[in-house]
Amino acid sequence: MTTDIAPLSGTGPGATGPAGPAPGTPAADAAPSRPAGFSRLPSLTGLRFIAAVMVFLFHASLTTEPPLNPFSGGVSDFFHAAASKTGWMGVTFFFLLSGFVLTYSARPNDTPRRFWRRRFVKLYPSHLVGWVAAMVLFAAATATWQQWLPNLLLLQTWVPDYHTYLSINPPSWSLSCEIFFYLCFPLLNRWLSTVRPERLWALAGGLVVAITAIPALGYLLLPDGTMSNGFPVSEVQYWAVYMLPPVRVLDFLLGMVMARILMSGRWIGLGLLPACALVAVGYAVANTTPWLFGLNAAALIPFALLIPAVAATDLNGGRSPFRGRVMVWLGEVSFAFYIVHNVVLVHVRSLIGETRQFGLVGGVGVMALYFAVCMAFAWLLHKGVEMPMMRRFAVSRAERRARSFTVHAS
Repeated sequence: MTTDIAPLSGTGPGATGPAGPAPGTPAADAAPSRPAGFSRLPSLTGLRFIAAVMVFLFHASLTTEPPLNPFSGGVSDFFHAAASKTGWMGVTFFFLLSGFVLTYSARPNDTPRRFWRRRFVKLYPSHLVGWVAAMVLFAAATATWQQWLPNLLLLQTWVPDYHTYLSINPPSWSLSCEIFFYLCFPLLNRWLSTVRPERLWALAGGLVVAITAIPALGYLLLPDGTMSNGFPVSEVQYWAVYMLPPVRVLDFLLGMVMARILMSGRWIGLGLLPACALVAVGYAVANTTPWLFGLNAAALIPFALLIPAVAATDLNGGRSPFRGRVMVWLGEVSFAFYIVHNVVLVHVRSLIGETRQFGLVGGVGVMALYFAVCMAFAWLLHKGVEMPMMRRFAVSRAERRARSFTVHAS
């Protein structure tokens, strides 16, 4: 997951402002300016909680070890089938959204060092809490240093071994990709600012073709097999197509391109309802296409169109079910929810009994318990770690002193 879910604003402790081109350079002159009022997009904040819940439902539906699915019989089969692609689609959404948001909130006078500092402070402390919780509750008994150390350092997705790239707190694999995206972003943003606006749609189309070709190459060039958890591909196929950061950065770059399209006034005007309908179609396609294509490629176009459609709805003052006060609050805690949810699922399931199964009513009760405990710990992580760390460390002391001097001088 990933998952960049910082506040959608160019200011404040959670700002995502990246390094843009220096003023007066050709890149700066070519970069599109933000339209008036292009500052906050609350619907995207709310929507990212929907994506986090998609990942939650996927993990809660799993019947492999440990069996987190609480239902029995046909209900279990239905839940598992219905949520079989929600997790992968949710992470694809987060990668696209991350590129979109960082490009949208770019600060022309930012530097790579400042940008990397903010992103590290936003992401790593919460990851560390999730890592420690997983180790203490269940992972330490079986994990080797070859598994826990790469996970701790967010390097796990560079290792083509299932027991490494999905080790300790498995959802953290997407953070390993995000770290790579952040490292690349200043250079990618500088390059993208030199692309002529009339060529942005062609670039977006090229990225879609490239991303769609990757599963085909995985089937053609890599050894096939069946993973130990039942996935119908080999460990290296799954890793190369879905986990490898240089592959997934294409999703991130597509999100960046879609932000440039919107900011340059070349958005096609697709409405929110048709965009949501396309996502439903994409999910149906993901469940019928060859397995590797269903991980990412099937959802790519629908989500690449949904994100700017939602942003344009906010900019135009249209109605949106995603920007109410509750939805925005849920979106603000969604990163913490993503971090804690798998740890909670595994531990709560162990307390209930991994072999116990429930009928429809009992299973719904367990799902409600899963969700309630996840939300409680997500709120604690958000309020107790994420926000204090951003307030204290996102900006250096020298910058805070400079800002304080500027305020007092004015």
